[in-house]
Amino acid sequence: MAQALELTVGERTVRVTHPDKVYFPQRGFTKADVVRYYAAVGDGILRVLRDRPTTLERYPEGVEGESFFQKRAPKNLPDWIPTGRIFFPSGRHADEICPTEPAAVAWAANLGCLTFHPWPVRRFDTEHPDELRIDLDPQPGTGYADAVRAALELREVLESLGLAGWPKTSGGRGLHVFVPIAPEWTFTQVRRSAIAVARELERRAPERITTAWWKEERGEKIFVDYNQTARDRTIACAYSVRPRPHAPVSAPLTWDEVPDAVPEDFDLATMPARYERVGDLHADMDRHAFRLDAALDLAARDEREHGLGDLPYPPDHPKMEGEPKRVQPSRARK
Repeated sequence: MAQALELTVGERTVRVTHPDKVYFPQRGFTKADVVRYYAAVGDGILRVLRDRPTTLERYPEGVEGESFFQKRAPKNLPDWIPTGRIFFPSGRHADEICPTEPAAVAWAANLGCLTFHPWPVRRFDTEHPDELRIDLDPQPGTGYADAVRAALELREVLESLGLAGWPKTSGGRGLHVFVPIAPEWTFTQVRRSAIAVARELERRAPERITTAWWKEERGEKIFVDYNQTARDRTIACAYSVRPRPHAPVSAPLTWDEVPDAVPEDFDLATMPARYERVGDLHADMDRHAFRLDAALDLAARDEREHGLGDLPYPPDHPKMEGEPKRVQPSRARK
């Protein structure tokens, strides 16, 4: 077994230790395959991660071994990879890596990072998100086709609010839609906008879409996970490898592709050829910065006319002003 190899990624040489270590036994993919994959899509994933504080989801022994999320920058971080300081809901902080060149992604992959979880902010201003992220999460009894239908309806809701989204597969059963926004609003305001969008989507298809935070209330519907916009909540980025046996990746899509594409089309083996053929389908995202005024107006109208205020935060967040009781409905009744 080779002990190490050196790969040229951009303008740097990245050393890959134990390159023959098998990371995906079902497919036979090795650590070297993962690093080479990230080098092949380097410009695309760098566009996604550039200057964003990024949490690393590491599987140093492969997908069948133990894993962990690394929020703080590794101690052996090269001096050419900058960091950004983010603050957690608890008030504590961490300095996370902020890739600025493709080699940073390959370097992290050598540590066993399969999936990259960037914050929706840049290191120069970590208090004002520049992306509104919508997570369409199929619940038991539903599947990817249901998420596709919801995504196409979501597109119409966004357009009605003067917004446009860029869709991608999650790498699992769901879909993500990202909206680039001007970095003028707080995490709380961006989350409020996500709730307004989710409720409007739910109003249009209540039999298929839900905003219910508690699983016991969701039913067989697509859950619009508004809490993915809460502080310290991140979504696996486009091009990330997902830790599943068949080595799927989160694939950027055009809206024309959404009705027919399926997650199984995109994996560690197929994505490099697709990327070489079509390039980064979301390359134009950074040229847009939409405003949330209409979404926030909708949120205010929901509260004023329908009494629809805030929704529960994740359990690790401190209690927020205006938040309803954070207790499971069946327990509350008892």
